[in-house]
Amino acid sequence: MPSRARKEKYFAKLTKLFNTYERMFIVGVDNVGSKQMQDIKMTLRGSAEVLNGKNTQMRRAISNMYDDRPDLYDLIAELKTNVAFVMTSGDLVDVKKVIDSNQVPAAARAGAMAPVDVWIPKGPTGLDPAQTSFFQALNIPTKINKGSIEIIQDVQVVKKDFRVGPSEAALLNKLGKKPFNYGLVVKKVFESGSVFDPSVLEISTDDLMAKFAEACNNVAAVSLAVGYPTECSLSHSVINGFKEIAAVGLAADYIFDQIKKVKEIIDNPEAFAAAAAVAAPAGGGGGGGGGGG
Repeated sequence: MPSRARKEKYFAKLTKLFNTYERMFIVGVDNVGSKQMQDIKMTLRGSAEVLNGKNTQMRRAISNMYDDRPDLYDLIAELKTNVAFVMTSGDLVDVKKVIDSNQVPAAARAGAMAPVDVWIPKGPTGLDPAQTSFFQALNIPTKINKGSIEIIQDVQVVKKDFRVGPSEAALLNKLGKKPFNYGLVVKKVFESGSVFDPSVLEISTDDLMAKFAEACNNVAAVSLAVGYPTECSLSHSVINGFKEIAAVGLAADYIFDQIKKVKEIIDNPEAFAAAAAVAAPAGGGGGGGGGGG
């Protein structure tokens, strides 16, 4: 197929997908081979669709759709390095779990950027003494034990976000280590015209409710401090108002139903203390244990 025809077909497919799906992930595809990519597409079949291509082509296609889909324009800024789209109409959290689970162990290659720290634990390596030079090149302390090389202490051979050196790669391969896991890496999420960090998907309903309650408490505190009533401070204002009314009633010996119990406690605190002591064991033995401390 001529190059122009391929591009037109790609643009048509990309336009169709953007008009079909409202939610998508921008994913990094570094170190993902064609076989792994096909396996990921198979796993996502029915729940999401993967679209990859040249960034220039994707940017051009989105620019051409600006009149009809201006909400897509912010995606252009995310088309950097080696990325692809994972488009879905399903639940973003569920699709992300599938993406994150499709990781393939890989050996450390010289020159590759390390996604994680790599440590070699102390203990026997199974290598014969003739291989000592690999360890010496990295200043790893060893000894010969029962005819094989033994590492004396745990050693970090690769640091995260640093490139793997030739000596480190050779040693890890000698030891049969595959320290890295490669797969699609979710960089950004797009939904309803907004581009946001994938960490937002990890926020649960409980997290939102806790933050909302914290914000309400802060608003209530400020409202009470400045004497400006709000919905958040209303319950506190009512309780504080009742306390003042109760105090006036007790001081004036004007007892109404809501403060009768308080009056009884004030008049006979010993009886109340005795009743509380009798009721305490029925409330749970755990509290008594804490009091012993």
